[in-house]
Amino acid sequence: MSVHRGSCHCGAVTFTVTLTDGLATARRCTCSLCARRGAVAVSAQLDGLRLLTGAEVLRTYRFNTGAAAHHFCSTCGIYTHHTRQSNPHQIGVNLACLDGQSPFLSAVLDGQNHPTDTGQVRTVGTLHFIPAEDTP
Repeated sequence: MSVHRGSCHCGAVTFTVTLTDGLATARRCTCSLCARRGAVAVSAQLDGLRLLTGAEVLRTYRFNTGAAAHHFCSTCGIYTHHTRQSNPHQIGVNLACLDGQSPFLSAVLDGQNHPTDTGQVRTVGTLHFIPAEDTP
């Protein structure tokens, strides 16, 4: 397990998180919220996230079944983490919020056909970042 430090964009929300399998769990989802949000999430156990600052500025958004709780900074609007619908004992953490990490290589999961509905997790692709050649 690896411990990472993270924050929202403005720095109001800071935290440490112990990831269950390092960055190997990095993935995107195709559900209506994740597709619009565009974030890559990594996994941690519920007790693996420790808020250092900003609990008072975190806001929560729930939709559809309400099982997943998506948390974001009310100052800068950045999504930091969410409790999972597919596994209520885990959270997903925004990889881009972790110090020194890049969200540009990850699996894309089929969130339109959610595992709690279908009984299986289905990967529908992989996100790759291909740097452009140096441009003036």
